[in-house]
Amino acid sequence: MIILFGLAGSGKGTQGKALSEIFGWRWMSNGEAIRQSKKYDDIINRGELIPDDDVIHLMSEQIDKAEAEGFDMILDGYPRNEYQAEYVVSHYLGKLDGGIILEVPKEELYKRLALRGRDDDKEKESIDRRFAIFEQNICSIVALLESNNIPVERVNGVGTVEEVTERLISVIKKINPSATPQLKDVNGGEIEKSYGE
Repeated sequence: MIILFGLAGSGKGTQGKALSEIFGWRWMSNGEAIRQSKKYDDIINRGELIPDDDVIHLMSEQIDKAEAEGFDMILDGYPRNEYQAEYVVSHYLGKLDGGIILEVPKEELYKRLALRGRDDDKEKESIDRRFAIFEQNICSIVALLESNNIPVERVNGVGTVEEVTERLISVIKKINPSATPQLKDVNGGEIEKSYGE
């Protein structure tokens, strides 16, 4: 199990989907699960976060289902804070291979979010609030993971989708040497070609 971290617009979703296809894993997106539920639209549009216990419940259901079906997985945007991370570590410690932080400068992120065009990406104030929350939380999450001997790597998220994917594949093989790509052509399938799509 790999945890993929990054600010909004960093490419977590695009890369998570690509990597799940390449390795034959299940992509588990916190944001996607929340958006699909429709229950939290008002909270999202205000740039606020969903209650922790709701997120844990949503994600645990998906993780347990994937496990029961025999899939390894990539967690995208979960855990989002120390409380959620404590739950993940306590329940899935033996299954966590490591975490990866996608690093992209904020000016590049603003451009990507403008292209993406989702309702929760339109207000700069809302975006900045999400950025600030992420930055407050990532240090404590990384400290918790590393204190439990779960490695955390940082990857440059600037470049073409394919270039970033190749960097991530290399890091995943470093974290989990038994991880074997099943899809040789990273340009194949329905993998997005732009972070604005």
